[in-house]
Amino acid sequence: MMSLLLLLAANAASAEILVTASLTPVDEANSPASATVIDARRVDALGEAQTIDLLRLVPGVSVAQTGARGSQAQVRIRGAEANHSLLFIDGIRFTDPAAGNEARFETLTADGIGRIEVVRGPQSALWGSEAIGGVIALETPDAAPGLSISGLGEYGSRDSLRLAGTVAAGGERGGATLTVSRQESDGIDILGGGGGDRDGYGNTTIGLKGVARPAENAEFGVAARYVDAYAEFDGTDPLTFLRADTDDNSTTRTGAVRVWATLGTDPGTPWRFTVDGQYLGSANRNFDGDVPLNRSFGDRFAVSGKLERRLDLGGTRHSLIALVEREDESFKARDQEFGGFTDQDRTRGRTAFVGEWRADWGDVLTTDLAVRHDDFNRFADETTFRAGALARLGGGFAIAGSYGEGIAQPTFFDLYGFFPGSFVGNPDLIPERSREFELGLRWQSERAALSVTAFDARLRDEIVGTFDSTTFLSSAANATGISKRRGVELAGALTPIDGLRLSANYTWLDAKDQQVAGTPRLREVRRPRHSANAAFDYEAGPLTLGGSVAYVGKRRDTDFDLFPAATVMLGDYALVGFRAAYRLTSAIEAFGRIENAFDADYQDVVGYATPGRAVHAGLRLRFGA
Repeated sequence: MMSLLLLLAANAASAEILVTASLTPVDEANSPASATVIDARRVDALGEAQTIDLLRLVPGVSVAQTGARGSQAQVRIRGAEANHSLLFIDGIRFTDPAAGNEARFETLTADGIGRIEVVRGPQSALWGSEAIGGVIALETPDAAPGLSISGLGEYGSRDSLRLAGTVAAGGERGGATLTVSRQESDGIDILGGGGGDRDGYGNTTIGLKGVARPAENAEFGVAARYVDAYAEFDGTDPLTFLRADTDDNSTTRTGAVRVWATLGTDPGTPWRFTVDGQYLGSANRNFDGDVPLNRSFGDRFAVSGKLERRLDLGGTRHSLIALVEREDESFKARDQEFGGFTDQDRTRGRTAFVGEWRADWGDVLTTDLAVRHDDFNRFADETTFRAGALARLGGGFAIAGSYGEGIAQPTFFDLYGFFPGSFVGNPDLIPERSREFELGLRWQSERAALSVTAFDARLRDEIVGTFDSTTFLSSAANATGISKRRGVELAGALTPIDGLRLSANYTWLDAKDQQVAGTPRLREVRRPRHSANAAFDYEAGPLTLGGSVAYVGKRRDTDFDLFPAATVMLGDYALVGFRAAYRLTSAIEAFGRIENAFDADYQDVVGYATPGRAVHAGLRLRFGA
C-alpha cells in the first residue's frame, strides 16, 4: 500500500466543528464522517481568487473546467457525477434548478469566504437530493468584536483585475459582515493554438451575513448572496457541430437569501428549536455575440422546522433531532434561436421528514443514525438511511465506519426536454440512487494526524441519454446497470514548528460505468485514477507564506468532434501555486502570488485549453478590529 501522506488544511491540534456532517454542528473528532476543513488561515495564505482552486486540494475531489476562468466548472466527489455534489453557502442550498441541478462552481469567488467544509460520501439521509458524492459548505466568517474595514486590490497576467472590500461590525449581541468583490480578465483562447480571440470573464459578488443574539439562549440570522457573472467561450459551429472559435457568451445572475431563528443555543439547554426559510433565484442567458439565443430561469423556496432534544442517560449523551422541510421549485425556458419552440414553464415540489439520533456512549464510542423520507410530487418518493460509528482505541487511534444512501432527482431537462423535435423529456424517470460503505483508521496527536479511508459505492437507476435510430429522437432513461466506485484516501497533517502547517493527501479511485452486455466496464470520464495534493501555510511576524501542489492523473474523456465519438486519454498534470505576503504596517500588506508556476500544459476537458503561468501582485488594507 502506498505510504501515508499528510492531510489537507487543518492544524492537527485544532478542534474543528463540522456543520454538515449532522443536522446539528458537531466536533470533527466525534464524527464518523469523512470530512476536510479548509480554515480561514489557509484560505488567506493561499490567496486563490476562485473557490474551485481550493476544492482541487481536497481528497477525493475531481475538478474539470472547460477552458479558462469563468467557463463551466464541474466538481465530482469520490467518482460521482457532476450533479451529485450538493453545495451550501452560509446554509443556503446553492445548486441551480435551471442548470441541471448543478452548482455553478465557476461563479464562486474566494473573496469573503472564511471556511470551506467538504463531507464525502452520500448524505441524502440528512440533506436530500444531489448529496450522492458529498456536501460542500462555504461560510462567511462571523464578525469579530468592534468595527473593521478591509480591502484588497490585485492585478496580474492577462489583464486580470481583482478588487474586494469587507465591512464587519460585531459586539456581545451579534454582528454583521458585508463583502463586495469584482474580478475580470481578458482570459485566453479557449480552443488554443493562438489563432482565435481571447475569451474573457467578469464576476461581481455581494455577500451579507448577520447574526443577532437578543438573549443568551436565542439567535436570529440572515444571509444573502448575489452573483453576476459573465463569460465568453468557444462553442460549436452551427453547420458542422464541431468545436469552433465562436462568439458565444453567457451571463449568470443568482440571488439568494436565508433567514433563521433558533431558541436553545446554549449547549446546556435540553431543547433546541430552529425555523429556517430561504429563497434562491437564477437567470442564465446565452448569446452569439450580441444576438440572444436562449434564457433559462429557476427559483427555489424552502421552509423548515427542526427540533432537537439533548439528554444525558447514565453516563451517555444523546441528541434526538426531527426535521420537516417543504421545498418548491420552478423552471422557465425561453428562446429566440428557435422561435420560442423550446419555451416551457414547469414546477415541482417535495416534502421531507428527517430523523437523526446521535449518541456518545461514554468516551469510547459515538454513533449516528439518520433516516429521511422525501415525498416528491412529480416522481416516485424515496427513503434514505445513514448509519455511522466512531470507536476510540486509545493512544490517539480511532476507527470510523459508515453506511450511507444518496439520491439525485431528475432535472427539469430530463423530465421535459429542451430541444424542439430532437430531445424529448421522460416524465416517468425516477431519482438516481446510490449506497456506499466506508471504513477508516485515524490517528492524531498534538502536532500530527494521519488517516486512511476505503470506500465502495454503487449507483443504480442512473439517468442516461438515449437515442432512437428510427425516429432520430433523443431522450433520457434510468439505466438498468450499476455504476461502481471504490477507492482509498490517504491523508495527514503536521505542525513541525509553531507557525508552520504542512498537509497532503493521495486518492486512488476506480470509477466504472454501467456494464453493457458482452463488453467490459469502462472507467468513468474526467475522473483520475490517481490524484495527490500538498499544501502549507506559514506565519512569522509580518511574513505570511502559502503554497500548494495539485496533481491530477490520467483520465478518460469523450471526443465528440470525431465520428463516431471516440474515447481519448487526457494526460496527467500538476498545478503549483505560491503566495508571499508581508505587512508593511499594521494596516498595509503587500503580496504576490503565482498560479501554475511551472506552466503546465493540460486539459480538463478534451479540446479546451487552460491557463498557463500567471503572476499577480497587490495590496491588502485592514483597519479597525
